[in-house]
Amino acid sequence: MLENMWKVVKPEDDLWIIGDFAFGAPAKDPAYLQQVFDQLPGARQHLIVGNHDSDLTQSLGWSSVSLMAEVPDGPKKQRNTLCHYPMITWNHARREALQLFGHVHNNWRGSRNSINVGVDVWDFMPVTYGDVARRARKLPINKHWSDVEHRKELG
Repeated sequence: MLENMWKVVKPEDDLWIIGDFAFGAPAKDPAYLQQVFDQLPGARQHLIVGNHDSDLTQSLGWSSVSLMAEVPDGPKKQRNTLCHYPMITWNHARREALQLFGHVHNNWRGSRNSINVGVDVWDFMPVTYGDVARRARKLPINKHWSDVEHRKELG
């Protein structure tokens, strides 16, 4: 995965890990975690905490560690929401902001505006906003969208 990251992430980019940086026995080995962390590309590395991210993982030299973040990106620089878990609605959902998540592995690709960016569904490659936006247009509208955002159509 590191090799794939270096193919996509530019030196000036922010790299966002949307949870579960490491899993199993390696996630408990401080030397291993540090070795992998030190090889991450980009100018800044951020962690959105997932259910497998222990205090040890969270204590690495991340530029930020949070449960959720709003990150401006896309042609309108809308504030997209990053959270390890899929959500049905979020701040700026009515303003074309996307929600990016992982957690569910390859069980669900997401919906028109809430997209699974887990490595399992992207051939273990990092993705850019453009990649996510293109996939989002091909996904179905969440069948519960009108239940929670009844005043906004999602096209």
